[in-house]
Amino acid sequence: MPQRNVVIFDYEIIIVNGKVVKTMAERTLSCADCGVVNCNVMNKEYPDFCVTTHMDEDVKREALALYEQDDNQQVMQTAAGVECDGYLKWCRVQETIEFAKRMNFHKIGIATCVGLIQETRMLAGILRKHGFEVFGMACKAGAVPKVELGIDEKCNAVGVNACNPILQAKMLNAKHTDMNIVMGLCVGHDSLFYKYSEALTTTLVVKDRVTGHNPVAALYTSQSYYKTKL
Repeated sequence: MPQRNVVIFDYEIIIVNGKVVKTMAERTLSCADCGVVNCNVMNKEYPDFCVTTHMDEDVKREALALYEQDDNQQVMQTAAGVECDGYLKWCRVQETIEFAKRMNFHKIGIATCVGLIQETRMLAGILRKHGFEVFGMACKAGAVPKVELGIDEKCNAVGVNACNPILQAKMLNAKHTDMNIVMGLCVGHDSLFYKYSEALTTTLVVKDRVTGHNPVAALYTSQSYYKTKL
């Protein structure tokens, strides 16, 4: 079936100059609007706007063809095996270790926030116990002042030196790591690390200073305690 976009018009609440404004907005429906997930359960009806039933088949074929590449196929098969064998049994740290072992990785890079350096030391110790070589790069390594990168001087209020995710990636590339683990890099800084990392990268910790690095907590409470904040 040819691809189509289902567009609806709905009310949208926005904040303008500190005031709550209700406006009419155009919205294209997608998986983000689905409450059925028949693509997973396969025992319900697909919604009218379902991406699966209105898929661009050329894009789908292109994606499936890429899985035939040896490295992609190995990652997919290994990840599926780890998911299956550890389902509801292994925590994320265990899954990461098992994935790296099954991929025959030896050298693991860690790109860490300095605020999580204690947790990174713990992780490095666990990885070394399992026989991995570990090389870590902290976000402030190089001690580059923020102003040298054109960052507004007011940002010095939370630290004068810049996070340096591109340097983190370049240094780990130079160490020829087999896989990199992100430990709590800032929003946007993590994006730059992913962009420049040559090795496969997985995330162990997502930074959220307010919720104890558990950002989904804000979603769970978005209709209660966080309703007025988000």
